[in-house]
Amino acid sequence: MGLDGMQINYRRRAENWMNVFDPQTGFARPKYSSGAFKTPFDPLRTDGEGFIEGNSWNFSFHVPQDVTGLVTMMGGDAAFIRRLDDLFGMHLAPEYYADNEDITEDCLIGGYVHGNEPSHHVPYLYAWTSQPWKTQSRVRDILNRMYRSGIRGLGGNDDCGQMSAWYLFSAMGFYPVCPGTDQYIIGAPYFPHMEVDLPGGRTLVIKAEGVSDSKPYVKEILFNGKRWDKRYFTHSDLMQGGVLEFKMTSKPDSKDAAYRSAYPYSLSMDARRPEL
Repeated sequence: MGLDGMQINYRRRAENWMNVFDPQTGFARPKYSSGAFKTPFDPLRTDGEGFIEGNSWNFSFHVPQDVTGLVTMMGGDAAFIRRLDDLFGMHLAPEYYADNEDITEDCLIGGYVHGNEPSHHVPYLYAWTSQPWKTQSRVRDILNRMYRSGIRGLGGNDDCGQMSAWYLFSAMGFYPVCPGTDQYIIGAPYFPHMEVDLPGGRTLVIKAEGVSDSKPYVKEILFNGKRWDKRYFTHSDLMQGGVLEFKMTSKPDSKDAAYRSAYPYSLSMDARRPEL
């Protein structure tokens, strides 16, 4: 079935991120009305660079509808992994967030801003790479550090309940990176047992026996007794209910299936995508 004019228009709009991506710097970058990129440019700065409540280091990853296209734009699998690692591992100097009311030191992990909701999908982007297990360790680290007891226990303000929603999804072991699709990207459960009541009297039981800081990685997934090889669940999968069992291990599974069909959705991989 072909696409109508409105669908084609929205697909074109979904590709507009490419117009502000600078391949020379590898970052999304504001442009002048002339079409030239703004200079000077500092991807760490949160003010005066065309971004609200964040910087280019974080917002350059905000292409949830086409992560595969973003991987390609950033130089391929290895370069994309390195860029994610650099984000979580860098030191962000206080001068870059001192005057930003929504970003404080206690909501940062490296340069990743968990206190700013538009960054919440970023730790799950490893699922589109050859090292998806890094999502599992990153997410657990965020759960440990950004959600604590005490008056300042939340690593950011809970706008519209998003900080809480991220916690609940991530604790269950999956997260909706791109809500425009029906897919939930797989991470790893935080607790050994959780149950979700579903419509129609169904229940989703999530098991992760032995899960802990020393066993944060997923070795195998069984869904109602059958091995699960995809890196995502669909909404209809989860709404069936049943038992979702994660087998946990202390070391990442470097042999994780790298089949393209197992990867989550990306606009670039959509066979129905028209030539525009």
